[in-house]
Amino acid sequence: MGTRAARAALVAATAIWPWLAGEARAANNAYAVDAADISETGSCKVESWLSTATNTDFSAVANPSCVVDPFKVKPVELSLLTNRARSDGEWSTTLAPKAKINLVPTGVGKLGFSFYAAGAFDAVTGENQTVAAVIPATYRLSETMRINANGGWLWDRTSDKHYLFYGLGFDWKFTDTLQWTIEAFGQAGSANDAPSSVRPRFQTGVRYRPNEIFSVDFILGHNITGEGASWFTLGTTIRFPVEGAQPEHKRSGHL
Repeated sequence: MGTRAARAALVAATAIWPWLAGEARAANNAYAVDAADISETGSCKVESWLSTATNTDFSAVANPSCVVDPFKVKPVELSLLTNRARSDGEWSTTLAPKAKINLVPTGVGKLGFSFYAAGAFDAVTGENQTVAAVIPATYRLSETMRINANGGWLWDRTSDKHYLFYGLGFDWKFTDTLQWTIEAFGQAGSANDAPSSVRPRFQTGVRYRPNEIFSVDFILGHNITGEGASWFTLGTTIRFPVEGAQPEHKRSGHL
């Protein structure tokens, strides 16, 4: 893959990867397939992760977010992801804002929906590189298992191409402190698109969450940015819940 094509692929992946994206309730962090839930109004969290690939590509991400409801109508989760990445030996820095709103709450045996809009910008030039609009859906099989499905639109402005984004993931909290996630995701385009840009991507990982505040993720992935390499990701999440609020799992009663 050429340098420009590789950078474009990495930028496109950045627009998806964190959301493209949390906790057992919203398995974000470095996972690509988002859940329909958002956190409690007034709560915040800081997600961060380091990813390295077998082809020497690298990504370092920080993603702070908060849930606000300024007009007392509907809570909105706002985030601003910063990604310092190396692709084909060339470094870049990307800023990716995102706004997410839950439309239909989730529950055991119930399908929930949300909507988010996101974009990615070159931190040096200010160039708008991608725009995305996605609908995450979550169906809870039980209090400890759920299926997440995503569908939406991605505009890669570096090549002026439009893609259909898709994703399917499964979360299982198999102990009080451990959760397993597996997912497949990608983007579908036209017949003229390079195979690397539309090839499916895969990730699986385990989250260790010893308490309500902190969790760490160990994730293995393949073809994350369309380059065919294998990836290892180490991620952490630090949460700042609303003062006096009940722990997340006690409020929701499920995963």
